Amino acid sequence: MKYTDINTKSSQELNEMLKEKKVLLFELKTKLKTMQLTNTTELRTTKKDIARIQTAITAASAK
Repeated sequence: MKYTDINTKSSQELNEMLKEKKVLLFELKTKLKTMQLTNTTELRTTKKDIARIQTAITAASAK
């Protein structure tokens, strides 16, 4: 997911995406603790996606 893709979305869509990514991050962390996660890079990419979405939300509210 790139910032340019996120930047064009509305604040409501961004908030929904943020909720979905946070749920996904919770599930990935749970899988990691129970030794079910095989691809650990998913954690990093999900965290970065959350940061990108939060940056877009902050930029949209500053305008």
